[in-house]
Amino acid sequence: MVIEMETETADRTREVGRVLAKLLQPRDTVVLTGDLGAGKTTLVQGIGRGLGVKDHVASPTFTLVREYTGRLDVAHVDVYRLERIQDVVDLALEEVGGPERVLLIEWGDAVQDLLPEDRLRVRLTTDRADGETRRIVISAQGQSWVARWERLEGALEPFRAIHPDAPAGGAAR
Repeated sequence: MVIEMETETADRTREVGRVLAKLLQPRDTVVLTGDLGAGKTTLVQGIGRGLGVKDHVASPTFTLVREYTGRLDVAHVDVYRLERIQDVVDLALEEVGGPERVLLIEWGDAVQDLLPEDRLRVRLTTDRADGETRRIVISAQGQSWVARWERLEGALEPFRAIHPDAPAGGAAR
């Protein structure tokens, strides 16, 4: 289960997040990975907007956790600066934001062994040629996403850059 797409602007990346938010449920975990400056927080801004968050969504790099209220509450965590697994354990991710929240973790690959089995992984990278185009690859694991995967694919179809039936090398839209 993999969805690949490209966005050419920050607004388009936010729009992907807004669309993704429609399928999020309480207790979902989304792990955001990728290059520094690739748009992880930008995508989270879109997710926040899609979940009805009214506050400005900012990077939690220095605060580690930011919480927002919306249709579903959001706990936005950044583990980039944490040096030890114990630092992450001390954050008590399973409790951050409460039971009816969505957990969004930037640099989450570093702590994947501490995360729920059911989760989305969103990898963002930049096109080094223009510095603006973002490649977004979404994959899922766990039973809760099996039931929603087809709806997620349909919702994100307008953003798809690479289709399953495209020839090798990937065909753009």
